[in-house]
Amino acid sequence: MNEVSADMLRIEVLVLYSGYGVEAAPQVPCYFIFGDSLVDNGNNNGLNSLAKANYMPYGIDFSAGPTGRFSNGKTTVDVIGVKTSSKAVNYASAAAGIRDETGQQLGARISMSGQVRNFNNTVSQVVGLLGNNQSAANYLSKCIYSVGMGSNDYLNNYFMPAYPTGRQYTPQQFAVVLSQQYSQQLRGLYNLGARKVAVIGVGQIGCSPNELAQNSPDGKTCVRRINDANQLFNDRLKSLVDDFNNNLPGAKFIYINAYGIFQEFIDNPSSYGLLLPMLGAVVLGGTMAKLHVFLCKIHAKIGSNIYFGMHFIQLKLQI
Repeated sequence: MNEVSADMLRIEVLVLYSGYGVEAAPQVPCYFIFGDSLVDNGNNNGLNSLAKANYMPYGIDFSAGPTGRFSNGKTTVDVIGVKTSSKAVNYASAAAGIRDETGQQLGARISMSGQVRNFNNTVSQVVGLLGNNQSAANYLSKCIYSVGMGSNDYLNNYFMPAYPTGRQYTPQQFAVVLSQQYSQQLRGLYNLGARKVAVIGVGQIGCSPNELAQNSPDGKTCVRRINDANQLFNDRLKSLVDDFNNNLPGAKFIYINAYGIFQEFIDNPSSYGLLLPMLGAVVLGGTMAKLHVFLCKIHAKIGSNIYFGMHFIQLKLQI
């Protein structure tokens, strides 16, 4: 597993801070992004990984072509960054999970623990720029943070026979173990200065085209055992957010119900720019490798990304 060095991040810390107070006043001074392929903006491009999207037909809506985003165009966090006029640093890595071993069959990736370590490096740079820890803490407390992890811990770990977790834990036990580790990682972000944190739940990955093709009895019905397992984790995540807000001074965590939001996409796809309820980001030809088809099919189109981003912004105003 690799970690992204400072020069590999898409937006440097110096850029993050240098524009603050010069351009039109942003709604928040900075935006830090943690997650997996849903928000990876190209961090995996330089890694020895099969989980990359720096080739066509990814990025077909960008004039310059593929960027490494697992989408035809902008991702959720791109929308949020533009709408809030925020400077951003993106630590996300495709195939990454809460557990370090998650996604290892796809090669190098930056787990949530690795992303927290990279943020620690960023904090050190911010301290250097501002001159002292208190100034850095004050600055970082005004920023927003989005964290979306857990999908790969199910798709590329628990429900993958090559991993032992599916035999070691019941779905209830795995939700407990996974949420406990996630709690430590989120608390690590808090200890480093994060205060306004949006924690994004796991979506309905049992309804993804890949799972429908492989595990659905009719190719149309969502895989209930996967979605039920996701909900066990999401329920614990909601309680975790409440616990942080009640017990960590200054904490303003919110839970974003990705599971419910994506139900809206399934029920009313045309309202969000989707041609079909289960259509992924890019339709690939049959000659493409199965892995590429899988990586493409589990991601939403740009229409859903825009809607999800705007939903996030509305909730962000509460923190």
